Amino acid sequence: MTTPTEKNHNKHLDLLHDYKIHLVRQVQELEKMDEKSEFLKKWNEETIKDRKKEIQIIDKILKNVIRF
Repeated sequence: MTTPTEKNHNKHLDLLHDYKIHLVRQVQELEKMDEKSEFLKKWNEETIKDRKKEIQIIDKILKNVIRF
């Protein structure tokens, strides 16, 4: 039987994972837009970099928290 703390922990892990999936999809959409327009490519460049860094950080958090 899981404790309320464990349920809360799992809920937050799920939310974090869902957010990561959202970011991955967002990056994919931005990259698709970049293929269509050189202007958008320059416009989205920094956003894509930031989102990819954020995804890496979330991955590290998820891996470390799951081990804990």
